[in-house]
Amino acid sequence: MTKNAIQAAGIGRRGFLKGSAGLAFAFALIEAGDVMGQGAPARLNAYISIGTDGTIRIAAPAPEMGQATNTALPLIIAEELDADWAKVVVETAPVAAAYDHPIFRAQFVVGSLTTRGYWMVIRTAGAQARRVLIDAAAQRWNVPANELSTEPSTVVHKASNRRLSYGEIASFAQVPAQLPEIRPDMLKKPADFRLIGRDVRRWDVPAKATGKAIYAIDVQVPGMLYATLARSPVMGSTPRGHNGADLMRRSGIVAVVPLAQGVAVVGDKIETVLAARADLKVDWSPAPGSNFDSDRGREMYLAHVRDPSGQKVVVGRRTGDANAALQSAARVVSGEFTTDYVYHAQMEPLTCVASVTADGVEVWTGTQWASRARDDAAKAAGVPPEKVKVNMLQMGGGFGRRAQIEYVVEAVEVSKAVGKPVKLMSTREDDVANAHCRPMTAHKIDIGLDAGGKIAGWRHRIAADLVVTQVYGQPRLDAQNGVDHIVMAHADVPLYDVASHLAEHVYEAPGVRSAAWRGIGAGPNAFAIEAMIDELAALAGEDPVAYRMKLLKDRRARTAVEVAADMAGWPKASRGDTGFGIALSRLGVPQLGESIAVTIVEVALDRTRGNIAVRNMWCAADVGLPIQPRNIRQQVEGSLVWGLSAALSERITFKNGAVQQQNLSDYEVLRVSRLPKVEINIIRSGEVPLPVGELGLGTVAPAISNAVRGLTGKRLAALPFTPDRVRATLA
Repeated sequence: MTKNAIQAAGIGRRGFLKGSAGLAFAFALIEAGDVMGQGAPARLNAYISIGTDGTIRIAAPAPEMGQATNTALPLIIAEELDADWAKVVVETAPVAAAYDHPIFRAQFVVGSLTTRGYWMVIRTAGAQARRVLIDAAAQRWNVPANELSTEPSTVVHKASNRRLSYGEIASFAQVPAQLPEIRPDMLKKPADFRLIGRDVRRWDVPAKATGKAIYAIDVQVPGMLYATLARSPVMGSTPRGHNGADLMRRSGIVAVVPLAQGVAVVGDKIETVLAARADLKVDWSPAPGSNFDSDRGREMYLAHVRDPSGQKVVVGRRTGDANAALQSAARVVSGEFTTDYVYHAQMEPLTCVASVTADGVEVWTGTQWASRARDDAAKAAGVPPEKVKVNMLQMGGGFGRRAQIEYVVEAVEVSKAVGKPVKLMSTREDDVANAHCRPMTAHKIDIGLDAGGKIAGWRHRIAADLVVTQVYGQPRLDAQNGVDHIVMAHADVPLYDVASHLAEHVYEAPGVRSAAWRGIGAGPNAFAIEAMIDELAALAGEDPVAYRMKLLKDRRARTAVEVAADMAGWPKASRGDTGFGIALSRLGVPQLGESIAVTIVEVALDRTRGNIAVRNMWCAADVGLPIQPRNIRQQVEGSLVWGLSAALSERITFKNGAVQQQNLSDYEVLRVSRLPKVEINIIRSGEVPLPVGELGLGTVAPAISNAVRGLTGKRLAALPFTPDRVRATLA
């Protein structure tokens, strides 16, 4: 832990704070690699305080995006601390190295890896605090520590029937010079969990339900001005001129500030600013993507996966020699698929309040990457990071969009330019126009079968925009030998019995702003893979569930298929234009464990209009160890609903490099009236929590496509399944 981090966190390494404040614990914790059992204590990164009244304050280290991680993480700490949950107060941690995510080495929420990443670190923190309390009580009673035990927020000496509450211990305890070592075998056994596995009230919901939750859009700072930014319609385009001088003559307009990729209008009221913004005229420079047309681009991507010669192709996943297997195969089965650009559609448009003064910078915002917001704000203001304070607020949705923090930098730049605090707000129209999209993709899968129909080789070629470079920068892609892990996520098929496999990425560079989006590449890749599995089942003349059970070699995946099939009452017979489809997807990274979802959908098809209505969804979700079952069901349900929305309607198109859609009126997210009945079965398969937030999303589109294939014999191969595309496929 750095000195600056300690100062920012307000704690010291031996930070027992006595008196009315009680105890403040700082813990020696283990590095990311050590989470997987590889090393020794390395740094401080968690914080607990116990008041003399027994109140236990736990700093929640991760930005809250709406998935209740800031309830789950303190709950895990409280479990190992053996705290009375009723006495726990959750506080949002400051942005400091002490709270960095062990995997990302930053305060960063992405990939549904928050709970999985912090799991061992915060358990150790809770156990270490409990041990300090026991040792303090043992010293006070002059008894061996091993004679003591704990009950919720109480240390007990059963031999003498003496008890001390944690609050009482907080009044006299001293921090040890050397914090106690906690080995993994000293942590609670899962059978002894008292809080984990129970449903507790989410920390963030009461404030949200009563309107008291604070988002960036709610923040008011004395002397604050308002601003909005006209961003360049095409990535890389810059303002060459504008009519800001005319706008400055209006009452209430304080400044018009040109930035690298936009022009900000600043005034004393948001209404005044938005009125002036409507009349702002900017002359934009051309950029490489200025002529990009996404409809033509889709055809180009398909041409590239058919023949990648002349394109940059990077091997993303490889097992065995798939090309040789294809050349010697008795039969090759091929399929092509496309997915369109998709907008994040987070409920709260991007907003940031920034105040740049001679003393430093203060920022109020909701961001998935709080530590980068701090560092980039420092660069924008020209101050060291320790001069930046980021107030980490809740996010009104993120879904990957708030992993990019250009709106924070812009707010800092505008505040610096005008010398006052500024609230930079995006309208929905600005948010759509500046969409950082899930990339468009084209897929070609070639599967070689031997004479017995067994899969000998599987080649999956993906043409897609690069994402890693836009999220992390070119050095990260270079360090990964050119493998864009966001695009290539789960492009392999390890759960199935496939002898050799090759997944390739054909680089595309259309000049479009791309970003990580819910489930990242796993969604488009699962769409193509699971559709091909159904094609193989049809070719073999077998039931899709039975075929998967025969082909799957992974025990957990087989169990999930069995559970989902049982939930849905499979086999399901098609009735008229009602059919059923199944699909499987994974979430996570192999090194840390992957969750598995299997979804079966009931689909009603209107062949004349091309409309698809999903009536029922049955999902079996293997999440390892469920921390809070009810919250897990809600997260999986949310991922299924958003997967359905993306499958049926969500689509961004580009003309001349600019987004064509303007608002939610022409970018349709799923309406409540189209929601199906959803049933979820949570499978506990281990003692470690696995990723949940986006689990289920990747199963929806292939399950629908498979259902329609079963009904009509025609394959829906282009996402989203808009009515015109459905009609064209069925014609």
